[in-house]
Amino acid sequence: MKRKVKTIPEYLTEEEIDRLFAVIKSPRDTAMFRLAYHRGLRASELGMIQIGDYREKAQRIMIRRLKGSNSGEFPLVRSERLAISAWLRIRGMAPGPLFTTRQHGRVSRSRLDQLMKDYCAKAHIAPERAHMHALKHSCGTYLSAHDTDIVAIQDHLGHSNIQNTMIYVQVTNKRREQFAGRHSDWR
Repeated sequence: MKRKVKTIPEYLTEEEIDRLFAVIKSPRDTAMFRLAYHRGLRASELGMIQIGDYREKAQRIMIRRLKGSNSGEFPLVRSERLAISAWLRIRGMAPGPLFTTRQHGRVSRSRLDQLMKDYCAKAHIAPERAHMHALKHSCGTYLSAHDTDIVAIQDHLGHSNIQNTMIYVQVTNKRREQFAGRHSDWR
């Protein structure tokens, strides 16, 4: 029986992420895509976030994960806080979904997918990476490239199984240098 070769999932490079956010002009969409990217969210998880899940003073948000993943409350990074604040100045603080449609319902997976395709086309990102789940993979890949604490990355992504996190870990020259530096006094 042939073994299935594990490959890194489709993700956007840091340069592509910058291009993606450069073409998004809507405050709502900026906030949605910032949360999807920085939190590593599935489209359905993004649509489930309620206004009550956001704690402005604490600068934290409750993320409810699907597919057996771990939920939790997380501190927001600066770009998320700024994007959410800009969106809430328009949306207001009325109860309901954080990201609403014109009819005040929650944004659907299909609408998020269409927005992702549209924005990726404007940002000249290849169609095979123009799907919402690419943002989750981009988050995991970014964290893996910039941090060596795999358990913290696992928690951030909500993975209940570390093997799901390991697909993002790549041995790179940067990781080799960091590893060697931490063990330079090894006897």
